[in-house]
Amino acid sequence: MIVDVTTEIVIDRPITVVAEYAAEPSNAPNWYVNITSAEWKTPPPLQVGSLVAFVAQFMGKRLAYTYEFVDVVPGERLTMTTAQGPFPMTTTYTWTAVG
Repeated sequence: MIVDVTTEIVIDRPITVVAEYAAEPSNAPNWYVNITSAEWKTPPPLQVGSLVAFVAQFMGKRLAYTYEFVDVVPGERLTMTTAQGPFPMTTTYTWTAVG
């Protein structure tokens, strides 16, 4: 089964500030309610090939998975895919200025 989820949010801050903060894996537990921890498995900074292990709580269950970053375009796009975890996932963040 393939599940595709899309969400959007408008943040009244400069795109560079939002993208820089959201693209830093260590910040994920601060802004992503389900993520409880993020641990670098490869040395920072973030780049294609970086590995980060995340632990999340979802529907009362603990999920542990490692994302591999496969596309990194600072200030524009970030794509990561599970290198290990309970099921395959690919997540893409994009940042676009509006207004």
